[in-house]
Amino acid sequence: MLRQAVRTFRTTRFPEISTRWATTLVACLLLSGAGACAPPAAEDPPASPPPAVPVELGPDADAAQAVITPEVLRAPIAELSADAYGGRGPGSDGDRMTQEWLVKELTAIGFEPGMPDGSWEQPFDIVGVESKATPVWSFQAGGKQVDLAWHDDYVASSGVQEERAAIKDAELVFVGYGIQAPEYDWDDFQGTDVSGKVLVVMNNDPDWDPELFEGTRRLYYGRWSYKYEKAAELGAAGAIIIHTTPSAGYGFNVVQTSWTGPQFEVPAAGEPRIQIPAWTTEDAMKRLLAAGGHDLDALRESARSRDFVPVPLGITTSLELTNTLQRVKTANIVGVLRGSDAKLADEYVVYSAHHDHLGMSSDKSAEDRIYNGALDNAAGVSQVLAMGRAFAALPERPRRSIMIAMVAAEESGLLGSSYFAKNPPVAAGRFAANINYDGANIWGMNRDVTVIGKGKSTLDGVVEKFAGEQARTVKPDQFPDRGFFYRSDQFNFAKIGVPAIYLDTGTDFVDREAEWGREQIEAWEAVHYHQPSDELVDEWVWDGIVADSVLGFRCGLYIAQQDAMPTWTPGDEFEAARQAALAALP
Repeated sequence: MLRQAVRTFRTTRFPEISTRWATTLVACLLLSGAGACAPPAAEDPPASPPPAVPVELGPDADAAQAVITPEVLRAPIAELSADAYGGRGPGSDGDRMTQEWLVKELTAIGFEPGMPDGSWEQPFDIVGVESKATPVWSFQAGGKQVDLAWHDDYVASSGVQEERAAIKDAELVFVGYGIQAPEYDWDDFQGTDVSGKVLVVMNNDPDWDPELFEGTRRLYYGRWSYKYEKAAELGAAGAIIIHTTPSAGYGFNVVQTSWTGPQFEVPAAGEPRIQIPAWTTEDAMKRLLAAGGHDLDALRESARSRDFVPVPLGITTSLELTNTLQRVKTANIVGVLRGSDAKLADEYVVYSAHHDHLGMSSDKSAEDRIYNGALDNAAGVSQVLAMGRAFAALPERPRRSIMIAMVAAEESGLLGSSYFAKNPPVAAGRFAANINYDGANIWGMNRDVTVIGKGKSTLDGVVEKFAGEQARTVKPDQFPDRGFFYRSDQFNFAKIGVPAIYLDTGTDFVDREAEWGREQIEAWEAVHYHQPSDELVDEWVWDGIVADSVLGFRCGLYIAQQDAMPTWTPGDEFEAARQAALAALP
C-alpha cells in the first residue's frame, strides 16, 4: 500500500522529489491525516546543485527515518512543557525531573551513557542571584533629578555574586557600541579611563558597511554579553544597554522576563565583573540624556565613526541592589550510540539541544506564572530525540559514533554547553561536527531551510545535498541582524573548533505568500518568545518539523559515514581552534 501510494504521489503531484522523501511525506500523511503534512512545492529548486559525493545512505536510512512521525515529535514536547515541570528552571525540581525523563528516554531508544565515568549526567554548579531593586533609579542630570521606573523604564541585576551590588555617585559615559576590535581598526574607548564609571552603550555592532563587522550580519561584538564583559574588563562600575527592538531582535518585554527572578551563572572565579548590568528603554534613555543636555540621536550618529571618543555625560547616579544567593546543581545529559568502524567509532557527530527554560515568574500575582517553553526548547529536544530513534533503528550502526548532548542553562547564558565544551567527554578533536536544534518550525511545510552558520564550514554542502532531496533551498541566517550564531549552543562547540551549525526554520512556506513565513515567525517572537504563552497548542502544524528532523538525521548520518571530517572555511574565526584541537590528539 505504501509503495503504491508513493508511486502515485510522485507521478501525479511531485515528480521532482526523491523516492525516499516522498516515502516520508506519504507515511506522515497516512499517520496524521491529509492536512497535517503538505509536501514541498515544485518551484524553487536548490540554489546550487548538490555536490557529488562518494557515500549514499541507501534504503536502510530511508526505513530508519520513517520512525520520525508527528506523534513521536509531539509526545516529548507535551511532556516537557507540561505545568508539572514548572518551566524547567535551572536547579529546580522541574530541572531534575527533566534530567530524569531524558535519561529514561535515551535508554528506551537504545543509547548508552555518554560520560567517561559511565554516567548519563554531567553535573555542574551554578549560582542563582536574585536581586531586589528599588522602585525607581534616580539620576542627577543638569541640576535635576530624573527617575526611571523599575520594569517599565529599566531592568537591572547584580553583576557580582555577593549579598549587595552597588554603584555610588558614578558618572555616566556614552561609549557608542562599546567595542574594541583591532581586526576592524575599531576602538570605541580610544584609551579613555572608564574605571568606576557607568557605561551607556548601544546594542548591536556597526552594520552599515558590509566590509565593516560584516554589515548587517551581527557578530559577537553586537551581543549584550560582550558589552558587559568589555565593561568589566575595563573596570567600569556598571553598564546600561539602550534597548531597541531592531537592535535586540526582540521587544523590551523579553528583557523584563529574562532579566528578573534568579539569574544563574557559573561560580565566580576571580574574573573581572561589573557591579550592575542594566537595560533601559530607548524612551527612558532619551529622557535622561535630554535632562543632561544631550540628544541620543546625535550621540548615536557620532558613534558611527572610527574617530568616535567616549562622551562624559555629566550625569551621576547611585544604585544598590540586595541579593539573595543560592548555589545549586544542574546537569547536561549525554548519551552515545557507539559507531561500528574500529577506527572512526572514536569520533563523534554530536547533536545538541538545551533542555532548560525560564522556570516560574517571581510575580505571584500573575495569572500564569509558568514559562512552559514548548517551542523554546522542548521542541528542539524532541527533534534530537526523534533523530536518535532513527539512528537506533538502523540495522547497522553508523561508522562514527552518535552523541546526543541535552545541555542545561542555555537561557542563562549558554552555561551548559560552555561547561560541556570546557570539559568535553572526549577530546575536542574527536568531534566531527555539531548539529544544534533550538526551536522548531510549527507553521507547516516550507521550500527552504535556514542554516545558522552558512558559509563557515563544509557542512554547507552536506545540508545542500539532503535539502535537495526534499526539493528545498538552503539559505543563510534570514535574520542576520540578530546574531543567532552567537546566541545558541553551537557557538560553544565552535569555540573549541568543532564545525557547527544550527538548523533553523525557513520562511518560504508552501501555498503561502512570500512574506507570510517571516510574518509568522516575527509575530510569534513578539507575543510568545520567553513568555508564559509559549505552550503546545492545537494550531501547531507538524510536517515542517518532520522534514527538518529527517534532514538533520540524514546530514548527521552522512557525516558519520564519510572518511574525512568536515572542516571550517579557510580563514574562518574558528579555524585556528580546530587546528589546535586536532594537533592535540595523540
